[in-house]
Amino acid sequence: MWATVGSDNFNRRSWTHDSELSAAVVDEERDVREPVDPAGLGDGARRFARDLRLQLMREHVDVDDDAGLVDPHEAVETLRGSAARLDAWYDGGCTGPRPAGRLRSHAVRYPPRWQRLLASLVYRTVLDPDGRPPRMKLHARH
Repeated sequence: MWATVGSDNFNRRSWTHDSELSAAVVDEERDVREPVDPAGLGDGARRFARDLRLQLMREHVDVDDDAGLVDPHEAVETLRGSAARLDAWYDGGCTGPRPAGRLRSHAVRYPPRWQRLLASLVYRTVLDPDGRPPRMKLHARH
C-alpha cells in the first residue's frame, strides 16, 4: 500500500538534529497481479509500492523478470537463496563463475557484556549522540 525511501535513521539524533530526508508514498492504485491481497487484511496490494519493491529486488538478485519475487514468501526465499549462493562462492575462495546477485548474509556478533556496558556509559556521557547540551543529558531531560 505504501513505500518509503530516505536517509532517516532510527535514533534520536537523526530525528532531531541531523539533516535527514525521507518520503512516504501512499498509493491508491490497486495492483491486480497475484497476490492481490498479500497480507490478507482486505486492503490489497498497490501498484507503485509493488513495482518499486520488485525493481529493487530484481536489481539486487540480478534478474530480468519477477519470477519468485511477487509473492512475499517466495521473495524472501529468492533473496535468501541468492545471498547463500554468493556467500558460498566467497567462502569457497571465489573459484568458478561468480553467482548473480549483490546480497550477502549479515551475521550479528555481539561484543561481551562488559564492552556493551562500557560503550553505553561512554556513549551517554562523553559522546554527543543526540545534540543535547551536557546539562540536559545529566538531568535526563529531552
